[in-house]
Amino acid sequence: MTHVNLKQSEGAKYSRIYAMGAARGDLTVTNDDIAGPIESSDEWIRQRTGVITRKRASEGITAADLATQAANEAISKAGIKPEEIDVVLISTISNSVQTPSMAALVADRIGANPAAAYDISAACAGYTYGIAQADSFVRSGLAKYVLVIGAEKLSEIIEPTDRTISFLLGDGAGAAVIGPSDFPGISKSVWGSDGSKWDAVGMDHTLIEYRDGHGDVAWPTLRQEGQTVFRWAVWEMAKVAQKALEEAGITSDQLAAFIPHQANMRIIDEFAKQLKLPESVIIARDIETTGNTSAASIPLATHRLLEEHPELSGGLALEIGFGAGLVYGAQVVVLP
Repeated sequence: MTHVNLKQSEGAKYSRIYAMGAARGDLTVTNDDIAGPIESSDEWIRQRTGVITRKRASEGITAADLATQAANEAISKAGIKPEEIDVVLISTISNSVQTPSMAALVADRIGANPAAAYDISAACAGYTYGIAQADSFVRSGLAKYVLVIGAEKLSEIIEPTDRTISFLLGDGAGAAVIGPSDFPGISKSVWGSDGSKWDAVGMDHTLIEYRDGHGDVAWPTLRQEGQTVFRWAVWEMAKVAQKALEEAGITSDQLAAFIPHQANMRIIDEFAKQLKLPESVIIARDIETTGNTSAASIPLATHRLLEEHPELSGGLALEIGFGAGLVYGAQVVVLP
């Protein structure tokens, strides 16, 4: 077979995160505000989840609005122009329509047209999936700059009386600009799924059931099997986190920070024990005042850590996302 002289793209040797941006819901919702419908209390919610308050967005503020705000901050801090962005990736389960993508809308809003744009449906692992793809795009030459956003308005898909997950959830968006680097800034990602537990976290009904009025099906909302998710997250995801360290060629004592998906404070604490993290590693605990924001939780927690601990810039952070699907992703990054 004769081979034509086909051109293939070649990119930078390395990639890194240039800057972060964040947008949290404008409302602060306390445990007392939501304890009544679930017949609970502030004390019970704190003990079970570590959440004291969560941020939620007012009616009329969409996940795309939050994504736009976070994106503009990240782009400004990165020192690039919006039109230099080649790809916009938004990890979300909060798009108000099945199609078109939230990413295409936000790309236009921030002035990144005609960037490639699409949504990633990987729930709480979505941001790490986006970082994995951005790293690949930059190093393959498919893109020079990639904007990765995790954006959620989960308050629109919860049932106030649900005791499995609704009281955990918040609204927000976090964004990162990824581009070429002269040093390794993003390790090989460890990602995957366990579809055998597909229904452990997700919607209680399908949109088809809602449309057709099956039984007393109301607007589909989020539910979870708490114990199943907790055991899977603690035992299986600790292995994934350890593998991510191995793929990065480092040990836990070389980390400056650990930034897990902000699912539940008990899970975060157990993670730290499983990984035998030294006291020198700063652990993100943004869930305490932001809540669980699914795909937005890791970039929001990263943004807050860098605000509170600017000395972390240039240090190594292990980030891991895990959730509905069940899907997971982890990598070690150099903090911007």
